[in-house]
Amino acid sequence: MMIDNSRGSELRSHIVEMENLGNDRTSHSAPVNRKAYRKSTQYNQPNVADEPYVEVTLDVRDDSVAVHSVKAAEGQGEKDDLELSVLASKLEKRPSSTMGSSAIRSASAKLRQVSKKIKRLASRTRKPESPCLTDRSKSAAAHALKGLKFISKTDGADGWTAVEKRFDDLAVDGRLPRSLFGQCIGMKDSKEFAGGLFDALARRRNITGDSISRAELQEFWDQISNQSFDTRLKTFFDMVDKNADGRITEEEVKEIITVSASANKLSKIQEQADEYSRLIMEELDPKNLGFIEIYNLEMLLLEAHSQSTPRLGTMSGRNLSQKLKPTAEANPFQRCCLRAKYFVEDNWKRVWVMVLWLAVSGGLFAWKFQQYYRDRAIFHVMGYCVCAAKGAAETIKLNMALILFPVCRNSITFLRNMTKLAAAIPFDDNLNFHMVVAAGIAVGFGVHAVSHLACDFPRLLHATDEDYIPLKPFFGETKPDSYWSFVKGTEGWTGIAMAAMMAVAFTLATPWFRRGKVKMPGPLKRVAGFNAFWYSHHLFVAVYVLFIVHGFSLYLTKKWYKKTTWMYVAAPMILYAWERMVRRLRSSIRAVKIVKVAALQGNVLELHVSRPQGFRHRSGQYILLNCAAVSPLEWHPFSITSAPQDDHVSVHVRIVGDWTRQLKHLLTKDPLGEATQRSTVGQAGLPAGPAGFSAGERCSHPRFPRVLIDGPYGAPAQDYKNYGVVLLVGLGIGATPFVSIVRDIANNIKQRHAGGGGGDGDVEAGNRTQAGEAAAAFRTRRAYFYWVTREQGSFEWFEGEMNEVAAAEEEEGVIELHNYCTSVYEEGDARSALIAMLQSLNHAKNGVDVVSGTRVKTHFARPDWPAVFNRIALRHRDQRIGVFYCGAATLTKELRQLSQDFSHKTNTKFDFHKENF
Repeated sequence: MMIDNSRGSELRSHIVEMENLGNDRTSHSAPVNRKAYRKSTQYNQPNVADEPYVEVTLDVRDDSVAVHSVKAAEGQGEKDDLELSVLASKLEKRPSSTMGSSAIRSASAKLRQVSKKIKRLASRTRKPESPCLTDRSKSAAAHALKGLKFISKTDGADGWTAVEKRFDDLAVDGRLPRSLFGQCIGMKDSKEFAGGLFDALARRRNITGDSISRAELQEFWDQISNQSFDTRLKTFFDMVDKNADGRITEEEVKEIITVSASANKLSKIQEQADEYSRLIMEELDPKNLGFIEIYNLEMLLLEAHSQSTPRLGTMSGRNLSQKLKPTAEANPFQRCCLRAKYFVEDNWKRVWVMVLWLAVSGGLFAWKFQQYYRDRAIFHVMGYCVCAAKGAAETIKLNMALILFPVCRNSITFLRNMTKLAAAIPFDDNLNFHMVVAAGIAVGFGVHAVSHLACDFPRLLHATDEDYIPLKPFFGETKPDSYWSFVKGTEGWTGIAMAAMMAVAFTLATPWFRRGKVKMPGPLKRVAGFNAFWYSHHLFVAVYVLFIVHGFSLYLTKKWYKKTTWMYVAAPMILYAWERMVRRLRSSIRAVKIVKVAALQGNVLELHVSRPQGFRHRSGQYILLNCAAVSPLEWHPFSITSAPQDDHVSVHVRIVGDWTRQLKHLLTKDPLGEATQRSTVGQAGLPAGPAGFSAGERCSHPRFPRVLIDGPYGAPAQDYKNYGVVLLVGLGIGATPFVSIVRDIANNIKQRHAGGGGGDGDVEAGNRTQAGEAAAAFRTRRAYFYWVTREQGSFEWFEGEMNEVAAAEEEEGVIELHNYCTSVYEEGDARSALIAMLQSLNHAKNGVDVVSGTRVKTHFARPDWPAVFNRIALRHRDQRIGVFYCGAATLTKELRQLSQDFSHKTNTKFDFHKENF
C-alpha cells in the first residue's frame, strides 16, 4: 500500500488485488498508484497529484495483519525521510503485530480500516463451503461496472429530455404521482419495482408524500442514471433496506426477491421467495446476526457476474465481425455479379429446380402456342388469344400433375432416407414448391380464362358467316350467338366450377386465414382457422374430377389421343391415392396405447404413446396425429420429442386451436371434471417428472379416446447427422425436434463408450459391441442447442430431457445447452440483478437453475446471435456447420443472413435449414 510521504503517517490507499490469502504466512505487496485508484473503495482519496508515495508490504494470517516492510515506491527515488524511517522501524520490529498493536495504532486509523477489510477478504477467500463469496478482482469489478443499471441504453441529456417530456404529459398540478413514476422514467412494465425505487430515493432526500416535482424528478434521474457502480449499488441497497438502518433483514430480502421476480414475470420464484430469502441469509449471514450489510450484497453481485457464462465475443471475434461488414463495390455491375454469385452459392438446389420448372413450363407454352398459330383457319378468327389460352392450358396440365408430388410424404421420406437425391434436390422445400406450383396454376388459369372469355370468344361471336365456315366442325353448324352458349356447355360450367373451388381453397390456405389471424364476426368465425383450410383443401378431389372431364370436352380437339389431360395427371393421382391408402391402413393396423398424459404450463400437452411394432424414426422427424373423438378426418403434424432408443413415442402439443383444445379436454379431464396437473417440488432440489394419468394409474377412470398416429415422416432437422457440428435453435415450442436430437446425440455418446468389451460368445457383449460400432459411425461430434422462450413455465416442458442431456454434457462436453428466457431483463439491468445473484448462489449450492428448474443455467433476454456465430466459427475453422431452426418466422431472416455472411467471409461454412413450422 502507498503512504503519502509528505503528510507523515497519514495513509490513503487501499488494496486492489489480494491473491493466495491463506493460513500460511504469505507476504503481499499491493502498491496502488493514482491511475489504479478505484471509485469502488470505501475510503475517500483527496487530490494527490504531485505527492510522493511509499510501498507497504503486509503479512496476513488467520487473526492478524503484520507489516513486513516499508520502503519508497518505484519512481520515488531514494530520498531519506525521517518520518518514514521511524515508521518503518516501529512497524517492522513487530512481525506478528495484530490489528490492535500500538504500532499500527500509532500509524493511522486508516490502517485499521484497511486491515479489517483485508482480514474480511481473507476469511471469505478461505471459506471453501461458500463458493459464492469472493474478493473483488479486477475482472469482476470491470464486469460489475456494466451492471445494476436502472436506465438501460439511456445516457446524458437525451435521456432526461425524454423523461422531462413524459413528465409534462403525466404530471398532475405540476407534480408526478408515485404510481406514474415507472412510466415516466421508462419502466412502464415494472411499476412495482419502480415504486420501490421511488421510495428509496425519497427516503434518502427525506421526501414525504406520493408525488414529486420536476426538480425532484431531475435529482432522482441524476441518481439512477449515474454511471458509478458504487452509486448504483448504494441505490439498490437502499431499495432493499426499507427502514434505512444500513442493514438488510430476511424479510426485506424476501420483499425485493418478490418485486424482482414480478418485474421479470418469474412466478415460480415469487412463490418460493421464503425459501430463497433463507438461502441468501444462510450464505451471507453465517453467524446468524439476522442481517447483512452492503458489502455482503456487493460480494454476491460480483460472484453472480463471475459465475455467469462469459460473453461469446472475443477480440478476434470482434475483428471477425468487422470483416463481415459489407463493403460496397464501386462498380454497380460488379456489385450485382457478386450478389448473384452469393445467391447461387446459397440456393443452388432451389435455383436449378426452379430453372428446370420454368424452362419446361415455358417450352410447353411455346410448343402449344405455335401449334395454333400455324392453324390458319382458327388463328384467322380467334387470333393470338386462342394461342395464349391453349399455351396456358398446357402449363396447367403440367402443374396439376406436379402439385401432388410435394405432398406425398411417404415417397419424399423414402427418397430422402434411402437415396442420394437429397444431395441435389431440396426436399426441405417441398411445401414451398407446392405453393409455388399452386401460384403457377393460378396464373395459368387466369391467362386461360381471360384469353377465352375476354378475347377469342367475343371474336368468334362477331365473326362473319364466311369466316365461321372452317370452325363448324368444332362449334356446330350454327354460330353461337351469346356467352350462354359457351357457359352451358360441359367445357364452360366445369371451368367455372373449378375456378370457384380453387379460389376458395387458395384464399383459405393463406397464412392470414389458415392461422386464424383474420377476425371474423359471429358465425363466420369458423371460416378462418385450420379447420377451414383443411376441409377446403379437400375440394381438390372434385377439382381433379372436373379437370379430367373438362379435358375430354374440348372445343378444338376431337381426337382422343390428343386429349392429353388424363395423361398428365394419371400417375400423380395414382401415387397420391396409394399414399393415402397406405397411411390409412398403417395407422389403423398399428394400434397405439396412451402411456402418459400431462398438462404443462404454457398451454402445452405432453402425450406419450406406446411404440407400434415396426415403428422406427430418426430424431427430427414428425408424425401425424388423429383423434376420432375430436374429428375423424383431421390429421395434425407434431415433431417427435422422444429419442429413437426410447420404448415410447412422445409429442408435445401446443394448445392453439379448436382441435388441440378439444384434444386436451378429452385427455386431461377426470370423471370429476378436474384437469390433471403437473407435480412440482422446491426449486432448490431437482424437479419431479411430469405428472398425469398413466395407463396403469387410470384403470379406474374412463378409457382414453382412441388415438392414431401415422409416420414417421422426413423433416429438415433429421439431416443433422450429415454434419460433424450442428447449431440447433428452437423458439418456444419449436424446440421439440431438437430435444429428440440432443437426446439422440447423448445416447450415441453413451453407446460409443459402452461398445466393446466382453468375451467371445457373450451375446450381451456382442450387442454392446454392435451398438458401439453404430455409435462410432455417428458423425455428429459437437452440438450447440439454443432454446429461446418467453415464459418461465416453458422450461417445464422438457425438464427430464434437459437434465438427462446436461448430465451427459458434464461427462463428455459434447453438447452445449443454452436456455434463454426473454421475459427477464438483460444482464446488467437492476431489475434482474437479484435474480442473477440468486441464480448463481442456488446453482453453486444445489446445481439447479432457479429460472428453468433444471441443471441448465438460464441466460437472460435474447441471445447475441452474431457473437454466437463468431464463437462457433472461431472454434471450428475449415468445417461445415449445420444450422437448424424451428420456430416463428421472426428469427428466420437473421439466422439465414448470418449463416450466409459467415460462409462468404470466413473459412467456416454454415448451412441453414428451416423447419416448416
